[in-house]
Amino acid sequence: MTEQISIGLMGLGVVGTGVATAIRERSHALAQRIGAPVRIDRVLVRDGRSERPGLSGDLSLTTDPDAILKNPNISLIIEVMGGEYPALHYISAAIAAGKHVVTANKEVMAKHGPELLSAAAKNGVMLRFEGSVGGGIPIIGPLLDDLAANDISAVNAIINGTTNYMLTKMATEGLDYSTVLKEAQALGYAESDPAADVDGVDAAFKLAILASLAFRTVVRDSDVFREGITHLGPSDFRYAKELGYVIKLLAIARRTESRVLARVHPAFLPISHPLAKVDGVYNAVEMEGDLVDWAMFQGPGAGARPTASAVLADVVAIGRAIVGDARVAPPPLLDETRAIETLDDLKTKYYIRLRAADRSGVMAQVTRVLGDLSVGLASVIQNPVGETGKAAEIVITTHLARERDVQQALQELSALDFVDEIGNLIRIEGRIE
Repeated sequence: MTEQISIGLMGLGVVGTGVATAIRERSHALAQRIGAPVRIDRVLVRDGRSERPGLSGDLSLTTDPDAILKNPNISLIIEVMGGEYPALHYISAAIAAGKHVVTANKEVMAKHGPELLSAAAKNGVMLRFEGSVGGGIPIIGPLLDDLAANDISAVNAIINGTTNYMLTKMATEGLDYSTVLKEAQALGYAESDPAADVDGVDAAFKLAILASLAFRTVVRDSDVFREGITHLGPSDFRYAKELGYVIKLLAIARRTESRVLARVHPAFLPISHPLAKVDGVYNAVEMEGDLVDWAMFQGPGAGARPTASAVLADVVAIGRAIVGDARVAPPPLLDETRAIETLDDLKTKYYIRLRAADRSGVMAQVTRVLGDLSVGLASVIQNPVGETGKAAEIVITTHLARERDVQQALQELSALDFVDEIGNLIRIEGRIE
């Protein structure tokens, strides 16, 4: 019988503080669910002199990673530092030292997950990472266990709370990007440097993890096409509403027999789509499988307490295995032969907004350029711009078309003398019957 499970906690920021607090507050319940008490033995911090209000004074802080990595009493390490380095080095060293690891590090798992899982299996330890995607939403566990019998063909997700909050505000209040960003920063939803969120980097990390597990293949973050939200304007949200859509930053991955296409970008979603109703800082992940048809997981996607929920779920799972002296399960078998598809072959519908001279024959020429590249028009809206009546804003939605053809059409349109600018291109998503 295990007398106690000693934990080394690496990182004491927002998430680390949430984890430490949750372990202290739930020590009795955790002991009951695991079968042995758990205790934080040591905490790695950058500055051991900083005051940490609200935390128990009995936490033993250290700035030396070896005080945890080489401590024979510590059997489980929780890494919540964030960032690729030095977190990757610490996780690798912990695994090599025969210690179990729980991490919430999306960047490390997106870039190095398959290798770390293989190393953990070889060293007879467990590596769990539920907190790396979706905050408090249980999604990694269901992919590895509950949905394991399914042949999953698609992942559709909203997995960045910052951008979802911003897009919701832009849609409901008609605010521009800069105004909403400042508000999100003031509320603590966005960092002072928001690039990781607004440029889609964070979502790409998470989608790489989801796609790898869902399709049982290796998808790196560098394989994910990425486009952020900085180019969206109030007019796009007005037209989306007029056309029956909402705008979301979607993370989408689809699998065929031999290829995977993974992409993160703003998209029009029909207002009837389940993901269209996910607002504010909430996240949601929808899976399409052959047995389950589809399933959606929704909840708080970030924050100290939701992420602590995911981290402690992994702690309980590892703790039970330690107490029961369970054999370490093999890592998920990932097929490395499936090719990554480029966006050129994507076939979907599109929203195009451009500004052009308001004169006879303009729409005929626009239609000809699109038609020559097999881009069919589904609808057209034309509104005058300015007081002179010499320019018009033209909004087009298309039938199904290929990305490469649409991009070529935009190049040709932008070269025409009567086209002042290509205002925006947004892909239209939803189940294609």
